Amino acid sequence: MQGKATEAFEKYYADDVVMQENENPPTVGKEANRQRELEFFSKLIEFRSAEVKAVAFGDDVIISEWFLDYSHADYGKRTYNQVAVQRWKDGKVVHERFYYGS
Repeated sequence: MQGKATEAFEKYYADDVVMQENENPPTVGKEANRQRELEFFSKLIEFRSAEVKAVAFGDDVIISEWFLDYSHADYGKRTYNQVAVQRWKDGKVVHERFYYGS
């Protein structure tokens, strides 16, 4: 939310991280996910807001609910709620999956 998503990615994500959007095939590995993230951010036209609505956590898992509002070159105007489920190991995210409506 401070415009430091890439810095957080570098610090907190494991080299073998697996990330997945809804039912899409997962992206495996930090380099492949880095490229996916950079491509997404490079196509942001306008970022209006992001807000964490709720957070739950347990042993090596964090679940967060987000409200997102932005415009993207590929997806157009997007305003939606999303749930992110992160699984952690040794202080790094090893698996992250995003759930949201289309």
